[in-house]
Amino acid sequence: MCGICGYIGDTGCDRAQIRRMADRMAHRGPDSSGYFEEPGIHMGFRRLAIIDLQSGNQPVYNEDRSLVLTFNGEIYNYRELRKILLARGHFFYTESDSEVLVHAYEEWGENMLRRLRGMFAFCIYDRREKGLFLARDFFGIKPLHYMECGGHFVYGSEIKSLLEFSGFQRQLNERTLERYLSFQYPVPPETFYRGIFCLPPAHCMRYRNGTLHIRRYWEPVFCPDEAMPLTEAADRIEAAFEDSVKAHRVSDVEVGCFLSSGVDSSWAASYFSGQKAFTVGFAEDSRCNEIDWAQKTAAEKNLEHTARIISGDEFFESLPAVQYYMDQPLADPACVALYFVSELASRQVKVVLSGEGADELFGGYRIYHMPDSNAGYQRLLPSGLRKFLGRAAGFLPDLPGRDFLIRAGRPLEESFIGNASMFTRQEKQKILRNPELAEDPWKLCRPYYRRSAGLDDVTRMQYLDLNLWMVGDILLKADRMSMAHSLELRVPFLDLEVFRAAASIPKKWKVTDAATKYAMRAAAERRLSQTTAEKPKLGFPVPIRTWLREEQYYRMVREEFTGPAAREFFRIPEILRLLDRHYRRKEDAGRKIWTIYMFLLWYRTCFEKNTGKPGWSKEIVS
Repeated sequence: MCGICGYIGDTGCDRAQIRRMADRMAHRGPDSSGYFEEPGIHMGFRRLAIIDLQSGNQPVYNEDRSLVLTFNGEIYNYRELRKILLARGHFFYTESDSEVLVHAYEEWGENMLRRLRGMFAFCIYDRREKGLFLARDFFGIKPLHYMECGGHFVYGSEIKSLLEFSGFQRQLNERTLERYLSFQYPVPPETFYRGIFCLPPAHCMRYRNGTLHIRRYWEPVFCPDEAMPLTEAADRIEAAFEDSVKAHRVSDVEVGCFLSSGVDSSWAASYFSGQKAFTVGFAEDSRCNEIDWAQKTAAEKNLEHTARIISGDEFFESLPAVQYYMDQPLADPACVALYFVSELASRQVKVVLSGEGADELFGGYRIYHMPDSNAGYQRLLPSGLRKFLGRAAGFLPDLPGRDFLIRAGRPLEESFIGNASMFTRQEKQKILRNPELAEDPWKLCRPYYRRSAGLDDVTRMQYLDLNLWMVGDILLKADRMSMAHSLELRVPFLDLEVFRAAASIPKKWKVTDAATKYAMRAAAERRLSQTTAEKPKLGFPVPIRTWLREEQYYRMVREEFTGPAAREFFRIPEILRLLDRHYRRKEDAGRKIWTIYMFLLWYRTCFEKNTGKPGWSKEIVS
């Protein structure tokens, strides 16, 4: 696991610049650094040593040194690929998985991508053609950002690296702010920085002679087999997941696992008998403390379990650091919990397995019940009346039943924008100083609904979440919060073979009246207790709603809501009204408040880092 960065172009930049860019990501790779430099090209690398600890440094070259590689990630089938490449005459200098990539590109070109099993973001420089080839893994587990600036193409694992490039003028992308208010995350490929983009999952790009070409090399296609019996579905899932866990445990350092009360992490942890597992929880709300559940699973599976309680004060005190490492605002409070559990694990191991991706692949979110729950309502009322009630509900406070009326009054394409849905267009028009920016969020979802046409509604929801929610929220925080502590996080559910098993599962074995992830739970129950396998999803719960009704935290947020950034972007009376109604228990607006608060805190902490404003910690970036 590493951090990569670089730039190409007619450059007269000093050699110290690439080192500044790489050093800004030292947390991603504290073990060593490496550089490649020649006229017109600079490449930087920070290493977290996991495989081939002694000789696996980068950059990596092919036999005649015409290709130069820097790589972030892990290739789990590198030994198999190495055997094939050796048989074809390639010579290897190391035992690392990184070197496989440069020889695979030499042998197969872009077609090498479909042969890979793993998580990756890499850059290959062709010294003969003077061009770059970059690629990101199938699901977007590892990040890759890029920009064009002053005649240069610049790339890096994290945005903070790109901000070190001379000549870049940081400007806020207000369109991303508007979208963030609906989705709770920056909707890819745009970022909060104007001119900086993220390469989407399953995409590669070439840059040569000032021209950038981007293409998609793989598409996650769902092909449900409606005739498949439950036993066969469970068999397929079990076989694929067991093989994936085995592959994801390949390492030259100790591997541990995260453990919650849910079936996803518990199933992964069941393969770790005698090894280490880690959990965090919150004392303020028993519903947000999974430690007791996790301890039971740990005892059943003979795991060495370490747990920690996080206080409200610790949670809020960590927010500037969390925002710094995130690079962009994310309104998912679970990212802070992930920050703490990653810190806990990093004291003992360098690699952990986690359960991300299971919900998107197997139908795990409670909202996936929506198509079935809407069906009766839609049969009862004519479409015109449903649409009217849905529009009217958009102007109501966040009260029970409001979201149902909105969603049930519209077709799926206009009602479901992902697992999280914060502010409607009407609500954004009320709170933004520039209300003309507000748009219907579902417009961004149109391309994904077009590509999933003909599938059942639950599978279409999965497809949308796989392309937007999982990339913009789930995997973004997983990478940033683990890497903040130099910890490699692996996700065995996000494996091509596991996806192929998931893609064949019919809707009836994903969401039932009784449960979500029905077939996956049936497979997991073969290794877990029935209670754990059937436990409803909590989703790393955090007591934000409770804290925002406590005086000290309410005052903290209120101060931010009246600060300079708030006055620049929001209508102060409207956001204070939202905050005060929640504080006085007249409305449950905790998630909306947190969405605004995270943006404001990020803006002060990161976007204006050189202003010396409160919240910026020099210790964080030293």
